[in-house]
Amino acid sequence: MSSAQDRQVETLSSEIKEKIDLWAERYPADRRRSAVLMALHYVQHDYGFLSRELMDAVADHLSIPPIWVYEVATFYSMFHTSPVGRHEVAVCTNISCMLRGGEDLLRHIENRLGIRAGESTSDGRIYLKKEEECLAACVGAPMMMVDHHYYEDLTLERVNEIIDHLD
Repeated sequence: MSSAQDRQVETLSSEIKEKIDLWAERYPADRRRSAVLMALHYVQHDYGFLSRELMDAVADHLSIPPIWVYEVATFYSMFHTSPVGRHEVAVCTNISCMLRGGEDLLRHIENRLGIRAGESTSDGRIYLKKEEECLAACVGAPMMMVDHHYYEDLTLERVNEIIDHLD
């Protein structure tokens, strides 16, 4: 696929385009690549994951080669290039959380939901993210992040409450 005309491009909403443009304005015209990270955040937030068509649309909107967008989308663990559950659950298993039961929390969640890290529940409700190296809340270990909200000093009972309240 050599040009934008050869690619199937999904249309980005006008709201997303506006957000991307506001972010891209922070950079010189020859540095539009710098806006890719935030553009992908905006797109994933609205569409749930980054399909190839959406990544192509970002590249087209920023007038950059698609490979520059693919590189960012596949490098960072915060981006999903295939559908995942509505709620993203990430359990920290780094040293502080591990020492305070983070791995036990992860196993508990896996058993309770019947999935493994990196999988979504069959109803599409919860995506249990693959291992997180560190979520930067060591003082509140063990902890997890649900839809970008931190929960600290967790117990199995508190984890159950949090999971039970996800729609």
